[in-house]
Amino acid sequence: MRIKVEKPTPADIAAFSSCASWSKEPSVFHWEYDSIETCYLLQGDVRVTTADGEVAEFGAGDMVTFPAGLKCTWEVRAPVHKHYRFG
Repeated sequence: MRIKVEKPTPADIAAFSSCASWSKEPSVFHWEYDSIETCYLLQGDVRVTTADGEVAEFGAGDMVTFPAGLKCTWEVRAPVHKHYRFG
């Protein structure tokens, strides 16, 4: 399962303005995605390692898509604030 990290277009950024937001202090935790999640990071520095060893690093200004069924460990290295949507 691949995590997709990309730079969003202005239209992508505008679409996230009405999405829910989430914040997290530096920490390490396990997570599993029940459905596809796409998020846009306003701030933060994150390293995610999947159960099969894939590593994705991303931060402020990145748009990230996580596939449904993904099991991973988040390492939040700097406080995160993001907008996100499922599906």
